[in-house]
Amino acid sequence: MENWDKIVHVKSSLEAKKGQYAMFIGRFQPLHESHKALFKEALNEGKNVLICIRDGEVNEKNPYSSEQVKENIEDVYALLVNSGIMKVITIPDICSVEFGRGVGYDIIEHIPPTAIGDVSATKIREQLRADGKL
Repeated sequence: MENWDKIVHVKSSLEAKKGQYAMFIGRFQPLHESHKALFKEALNEGKNVLICIRDGEVNEKNPYSSEQVKENIEDVYALLVNSGIMKVITIPDICSVEFGRGVGYDIIEHIPPTAIGDVSATKIREQLRADGKL
């Protein structure tokens, strides 16, 4: 598989400590291979993973409740969740991620390889609907 590129938008002035988490915020409607590949990148770097599910209303773009999404992710990653390497939480729906100076953590954008970047949750939801699974 191709390597991911990274852009570090903010570099922490502090050294990373053992036990800290790489945080990912999203809807995960549904969890798909691109999400999994992104989490794997962090895990392969020796980071713990914190998945933050945005708690939005159920609608056409969000057919699953945040509770359903959380249960699904915890089922898929049961071993990692049980070992504490991964945590899954629900957060309020957000409009932005903001920070002040000297935040004490890196802000990193992951640029996926084309095959992973082309995965579309919208297309997955459309197929699930066509198959009568949604």
